[in-house]
Amino acid sequence: MELVTKRRTISENDIIAYTQMTGYANENLFGDMVYFMETMKHPRRLAPGLLTASIADALIVGSGVIEGHAVALVGMNNMVAKHPVYAGDSIHVEIVVTHKKESQSKPDRGVVVTHQKVINQNGIVVLEYDVSRMLLKKAAL
Repeated sequence: MELVTKRRTISENDIIAYTQMTGYANENLFGDMVYFMETMKHPRRLAPGLLTASIADALIVGSGVIEGHAVALVGMNNMVAKHPVYAGDSIHVEIVVTHKKESQSKPDRGVVVTHQKVINQNGIVVLEYDVSRMLLKKAAL
């Protein structure tokens, strides 16, 4: 099964709030715009990779495909940031189910593994990773 989420634009406010909440704002890459633009040559405020992954996960949850079926996030593996994401970029997620395994101890649920590609408005894959989720059976995935 494959799924494509809707898009969401990452705002400068999203990045500022996230970096201040997590402490990333203390890092020159996220908190010092002179260093960021003049030394590192970035054109706009950079989104941390984990913020991009969080927004991508929220797009999946917002799609409704696991609504009423999600039990737990079991794992995120093989995450690779492939391209920078900046304020003003819009992302969507392409999801492919790669594996399903029924629970041996709880027959009403199982683990579904998906491969996820986060893609920007220019069609560039910016982040790629695998997610394992425990779901109640009869989920759309």
